[in-house]
Amino acid sequence: MRNIFITLVLLLQTLNLISQNTDMKLNELSKPEINIIINKGTEAPFTGEYNDFDEEGVYTCKQCDAELYNSSSKFDGHCGWPSFDDEIEGAVKRITDADGRRTEIVCANCGGHLGHVFLNEGYTDKNTRHCVNSISMKFIADKNNEEKALFASGCFWGTEYWMEKQEGVISAVSGYTGGTVDNPTYGQVSTGTTGHAEVVEVTFNPSKISYDDLVKLFFETHDPTQEDGQGPDIGTQYRSAIFYTNEEQKKVAEKYRKILMDKGYYVVTEITKATKFYSAESYHQDYYDNKGTTPYCHFYKAKF
Repeated sequence: MRNIFITLVLLLQTLNLISQNTDMKLNELSKPEINIIINKGTEAPFTGEYNDFDEEGVYTCKQCDAELYNSSSKFDGHCGWPSFDDEIEGAVKRITDADGRRTEIVCANCGGHLGHVFLNEGYTDKNTRHCVNSISMKFIADKNNEEKALFASGCFWGTEYWMEKQEGVISAVSGYTGGTVDNPTYGQVSTGTTGHAEVVEVTFNPSKISYDDLVKLFFETHDPTQEDGQGPDIGTQYRSAIFYTNEEQKKVAEKYRKILMDKGYYVVTEITKATKFYSAESYHQDYYDNKGTTPYCHFYKAKF
């Protein structure tokens, strides 16, 4: 009976918060998200996406997109969950837990469960630790601290595999660029008649990984001497190419291509100004991670 009462209290608290803004648009949640955000569960420690994460930006509510925490308030609480010593003003509401012992924190906008807050532990000068479930949040990177790079080195699965594993890389997206057809499909590109290359758009934090490092990794994870193909994948869509987004990127790409040629490599890599990038179909994204395998024609070999 007591458990039923506690559940009703929690539900009424959430409904009361939501009723304060009847025009609120809420995002659809998955079953694991519902378990934590609505049913006030807790994700297992050290499993959350943002536990060991230190990119610059803002954390928002998974359910309603309200801004909750700035990355500047995040610290390592050594507890297995993301820890913050302050919230964005007015973003978080504190509620006494149903057991009367702890203080729950919820999104002040929609009432979604975030976690719990603890005081006087001495971790930071603010003596406050918001212990938050990663699954309750989304992260939006600081756009002022991002740069994009485009690399083509054969099948984009392998290029993406190596790029996205680098610290400082925010995302690596497989797609197409350099062709003459708008919104190309994989079926069209694979014919080799559209002019597109299979390419990976890398979004990275230049304060954590340099464009130089990415260019070197690009050259060291494929064979830049193979023309119009990579390994068994043959065709112009599999060509080796760097699509630069500014003149500085062009200079860096040309520098490392020349270094390799001076070492005796006959490099055929094209260095071309970037044109419109088209994201590939969803089944191409994170291909090797989803399959649990490794690339068949992209291997690391030190060249510099």
